[in-house]
Amino acid sequence: MKSIKFPDGDAANISHKVSVDEGNVLGLKSHDCHVLMQRVLPVGVRKHLKKQIYGPLVELSSFFQQICAKTLIVTDLNKLEEDIILILCKLEKIFPPAFFVPMVHLTMHLPHEAKLAGPVEYRWMYLVER
Repeated sequence: MKSIKFPDGDAANISHKVSVDEGNVLGLKSHDCHVLMQRVLPVGVRKHLKKQIYGPLVELSSFFQQICAKTLIVTDLNKLEEDIILILCKLEKIFPPAFFVPMVHLTMHLPHEAKLAGPVEYRWMYLVER
């Protein structure tokens, strides 16, 4: 992760948060976590996990990429509402019950919220997107 470069430059500071000697990542902001979830996780875990575990994680990453798109189509959001339920069911087979806190459940409501309020980029408070 120390050598990851992003073409758009909005996540350039992630490499500064990585400590190779200690093997950890500290001090990430919420935008950095979104970038890791949407771009790095699907590529980084592919060869290290079984397909049954890897598949739902990639689907979840894809869900967040689609929900954070600059343009949203209502039919796509309807499909996302159905898909997130299946994704969470697959994750329930992998992770222990303690993983499923209310924040995980809130992902089910994101497509409906996007229908009502429009694209996420106009509502989140990341400095780059404001």
